[in-house]
Amino acid sequence: MAKMQAGQIVAEVTKKEYLTPHFIRVYLHSEDILQFKNTTIGDNNKIAIPPEGLNEIHFPSWGDNHEWIYPEKEIAPSIRTYTHRGINWETNELYIDFVDHGDGGPASKWAREAEAGSKLGVMMRTEPRELYPLVDWYFLIGDGTAIPVLSTILEALPETAKGVCVIEVHGKEDEQQLETKADIEFIWVHNADAHLGNKLTETVRSIPIPETQKFGYLACELSTVKEIRNYFRKEKNWKQSELYAYSYWKAGVTQDDSQAERRKELRAD
Repeated sequence: MAKMQAGQIVAEVTKKEYLTPHFIRVYLHSEDILQFKNTTIGDNNKIAIPPEGLNEIHFPSWGDNHEWIYPEKEIAPSIRTYTHRGINWETNELYIDFVDHGDGGPASKWAREAEAGSKLGVMMRTEPRELYPLVDWYFLIGDGTAIPVLSTILEALPETAKGVCVIEVHGKEDEQQLETKADIEFIWVHNADAHLGNKLTETVRSIPIPETQKFGYLACELSTVKEIRNYFRKEKNWKQSELYAYSYWKAGVTQDDSQAERRKELRAD
């Protein structure tokens, strides 16, 4: 199997804006951004967040045992999985949407405190990747962490596509206007306490699935991914090729501590 080609840049904040009370879009500039010209918008990538008080990026290396090898603790960044929302090639800017959880997590904390000139490390594959196959009907499901990738898919779907998009956010104030040419029914689920349980599973189970060529994209909290994936696979008998499932986080556990379990679940999918 060919090794994935990846690049890394140090980018500086140019501006940021609150899209909703709990979603922050951060714009980052780098003259080295051209190395990502073939990267698929919406693909997962890694961000390197410098420790508090340091505005320098000391990238870790990816070891042979598929683990990060970090520099010394004082300068080591926190590594998080994120989806870049877009790239402006005219200004050499990429932009990333962060969910503001209101907790002490390094990514949302960095986004809240970021100002012009703040640095962030970005590591992305430099090759394209297919996010979804061409089918007749799509079932797009996620919580707030999935909005960037779901938005990208929605924008790319052809006019002939149909489907349903279910997204769980904090409340009505966090609903966003997502653009698509496809015939998509949007269902917003409100849950102010996502760490205490999800409301996605019940909603997903209530939606009729047509007998046609279909594909599901699922991205949310780990236990919710397991529940919904089991529903599709064991109750609805979906084939493996008909569903992509990914977990960005696990309730009550830091991303670092849940990484091994989430990676295991991804392989199981």
